[in-house]
Amino acid sequence: MTVVKDESGREAADDKGDMPGGGDAYVPSQRRLDRERHKRTRARRATAIAAVSTLVTAVVLYVVVVSAPGWQRTKETFFDGHYAREAFPKVLEGLWLNVRLLLICGVLVLVLGMLIAIARTLRGPVFFPLRVLAAAYTDFFRGLPLIINLMIVVFGVPALRLQGVTVDPVWLGGAALTLTYSAYVAEVFRAGIESVHPSQRAAARSLGLSNRQALRHVVLPQAVRRQVPPLLNDLVSLQKDTGLVSIGGAIDAVRASDIIAQRALNYTPYIVAGLVFVALTIPMTRFTDWVTARMDKQRAQGGTT
Repeated sequence: MTVVKDESGREAADDKGDMPGGGDAYVPSQRRLDRERHKRTRARRATAIAAVSTLVTAVVLYVVVVSAPGWQRTKETFFDGHYAREAFPKVLEGLWLNVRLLLICGVLVLVLGMLIAIARTLRGPVFFPLRVLAAAYTDFFRGLPLIINLMIVVFGVPALRLQGVTVDPVWLGGAALTLTYSAYVAEVFRAGIESVHPSQRAAARSLGLSNRQALRHVVLPQAVRRQVPPLLNDLVSLQKDTGLVSIGGAIDAVRASDIIAQRALNYTPYIVAGLVFVALTIPMTRFTDWVTARMDKQRAQGGTT
């Protein structure tokens, strides 16, 4: 290994003789070793500070909570182990209904939202009525509170006594969720479609593709890929809001906890239901964060348009 001087006059290892076949194996310079040692020291110090800060914060919060005058009563009312063990199996049984609603409504929301977004982005005066209807739909259901929408659908549809229309609160609640979330997802898709540069569509048309083919094969793939993170966020919100179907009497996780809480006059089942929903939401949230970080990295490297 030879030693050369860089532009500042400092000594550094010459890599020419350190390559395989050049004689000696590569030996990092002392400068690089010092730099890597400094990075490791800073990383250990940051980890230690974070651990101590977290521990101190947890201790302070614990002391503040347990020293509150009403802590003992709150503990008996919200954190009773007996009622938690009683509620847990019932809440899990009801959670299966929430999961099924998420799967079915999630697919319907994506399909309906895509159709509405396409309708809003259609060009030409002949499609003006369709664009107006799609815009009115999104404006109405994005402005209407979900809880009111659920009440209107769950209680209003059975009152009409329509032949062949179900009165099952599960199906009606799922329909209300689909109507509301389709409006939000439609705007996400529309933003993705409009973010694709017009030159992409023009290039597709110049290659002989029709407008429909250009939309299907060129515009929509790019639009969907760009909007994956916000779409996943909407699905996370949908998963939590499936618990609102309980207002119609459907026995989901929320309703199961409510039945036990009303009978026992204890709110611990609500805490159990909340923790179950959190445990179900966290993996989806972390997956969303991972997808977002991955796409940002690809975009920074030029791998995603």
